[in-house]
Formats: sequence, C-alpha cells, structure tokens
Amino acid sequence: MKTDPSIYEFLATGAEAFRVLSGGVILQGAYRFNSLTIKGIERRLDGIYEPEGHDGPVYVIEFQAQYAAGAWYNLLTKLGLYGQEHPRRTVQGLLIFLHTGDDPGAPPGAVPPLCTAAYLDELLPRWLEREPDNPFVVVFAPLIIARDDALRACAPRALRTIREAPLAPTTRETLERMLEFWLIERFPLLSSEELRTMLNVLVPLEQTRVYQEIFAKGKADGKTEGEAEGEAKGKADSLKRLLTRRFGVLPRWVVQRLDAAAITQLDGWLEGVLDAQSLEQLIGPKPRRAARKGP
Repeated sequence: MKTDPSIYEFLATGAEAFRVLSGGVILQGAYRFNSLTIKGIERRLDGIYEPEGHDGPVYVIEFQAQYAAGAWYNLLTKLGLYGQEHPRRTVQGLLIFLHTGDDPGAPPGAVPPLCTAAYLDELLPRWLEREPDNPFVVVFAPLIIARDDALRACAPRALRTIREAPLAPTTRETLERMLEFWLIERFPLLSSEELRTMLNVLVPLEQTRVYQEIFAKGKADGKTEGEAEGEAKGKADSLKRLLTRRFGVLPRWVVQRLDAAAITQLDGWLEGVLDAQSLEQLIGPKPRRAARKGP
C-alpha cells in the first residue's frame, strides 16, 4: 500500500496525529507542521514540527515504509543539517517504521532523546484497543486490521466515527480521504458500488473527494502532457499508471492498445478504471494469436 504521502498529510493535522504516531508523545505548546529544504545542498525534510512562540524541541520526522539500510543515518543527517542552521534550538528525531522488521538497527549515537523509533504494526493495534472511538486511530483501520472480512465489518464504523467527531472541517476531510484511499488500496478489485455498500454510505463513491482526485489527476496529467506530446499520449500514460496501480505490471498487448486508442476511448476507460474487475473487462479481451500458415 502507498502510505508515505498520507502519513505526512496525517501528521499535518496537528498534535493529536503526532501523539498517535509517536506512541504517546504530547507536544507542549503551539507547533506548526511543515516541510522544508535545507539551503545549499537541497536536502528535503518531509515532516517537521517547529514550536511557535516557545523554546520547545523541534521534531524532525521520517517515515519508512520499507527496509532501508541507511534509514537512521538519513535521519541523523537531517538532524545535523537542521541543527547547523538553528544551533540554538533543541532538535529531536522520530523515525516511524511501518513494520518492526524494517528497522535496520540504530547506529551508536542514535539514542533517546536525540532519536526515537515508532513501529506502526505494534503501536496502532494498541491504540485501537485503548481508544476505539478516536478518529485519529480508526483512520488506520486498513493498516491495522489484517483480515479482509474483519476490515469490511469495521469500515462503516470507522467512517462514522470520523464524520461524527468534533473535528475542524479540513481535518475531517483529510481523515475521510485517507480512510477511503487506503480502503481502495486494500480492495483494488472492488467496484465503486461495492465499496459504497461496504462503507454503508448513500453518496456514490464517484462523488467522494478521493475518487475525484484520482480521476481528476488522470484527466489533468492527460491535459498537461498533451500540451507537449499530444493529448492522447498524455491520457494513455495516465491510464497506464492507474491500471498498473490496480492490476500490476501491464501486459504488452494492453500497452499497445492504450497507445493506439483515440481520446474519446481513453476518456471512457479513465471513467471506468475503478469499477473494472479486470483489464479485459475494461479494455476488451486479449487478442488471439494469428494462426500459423502451413508450408
């Protein structure tokens, strides 16, 4: 599942998101969350909490969705670079791993409070047990609940919890979008109607923000790339990315059919990409091999 962008978007909602993903660390005072690039070497910090109006510590956050041998050194490098630019600030690092087994092991010096680690496969189930009505916890249901049948049963309650919680509108929209996106990632073969039934909602999935963003991205990519290389090619490339995300590596015949399709056909396929159960259902049957002619 694609988690990196959603994790940073989640952290941007504020202190409660940080408390959940850090395992219980409470930000003291006001903080702002942003990303920045260290000048001179163009090193990007994807997530950072900086204190506003007080001298609390700065938290540099890195999320690791897969094993990387240099994960800790990457965090230490960013801590050093930030500290070099802000020598009077206290800087601490939090390395969030999706799975405990992805941790390559902290090197000497990467010790609390300078650096700490959080493992979502351990943290999130405990949060769900302790705080089942916390919208900042239930949004992770697609990552926490391993069994598909259990997730199907839990999904409507998770969405209802987010919608009924006393949240700022922008925060509620973010959590709803994350939940819908991760459910689409967990159940890529379900149609929009089946997902809507699972969530027990009356609004068609096609009208939800996450669906519109996925579809709009395909349209926008097609238009942008079309200005340079032809509108049809741009839409074909966007459709290839969406289909690869749903069904894996595309067979050669699929790629050839997309490359040869007219714009109106590509638009039709883009509209049906989330409803299709298979490549063949969306773009037609695999072509038969031509029979060999005798001598």
